[in-house]
Amino acid sequence: MIFLDTSAIYALADARDPNHNRALELFRQALEGGEAILTHNYVLVEAAALLQHRSGLASALQFLKEAEGFQVHWISPEDHRRAVGLLEERGKRELSLVDCVSFVVMRQHEVKLVLAFDPDFESEGFVLYSGTTE
Repeated sequence: MIFLDTSAIYALADARDPNHNRALELFRQALEGGEAILTHNYVLVEAAALLQHRSGLASALQFLKEAEGFQVHWISPEDHRRAVGLLEERGKRELSLVDCVSFVVMRQHEVKLVLAFDPDFESEGFVLYSGTTE
């Protein structure tokens, strides 16, 4: 199972993003390798808002329809509280609540791999997905 972050979602959707080609290749490899894709509803909201703002409503809607194929963890009040506590504990301005929710969800599901272009995941002890090796 691989966790999918907003940074990778945006890179997949926008051909002008510097990580676009890498994101396409990694996503293709994950799917061909039979990896399940995990995300959570805060990432869906964040990614849809970013896509709508930068690329338009059609892009956001297309993403939301495609996201139905992902395993989506719906954030509970307890998940949210734990993430807020983690955000406060880390005390980093650059770290977002959505990232902290991702860390909480990844630990709950025992997922170590993340498709992301955000170094905060590595700082938190997760492994950036680098594709399959043949």
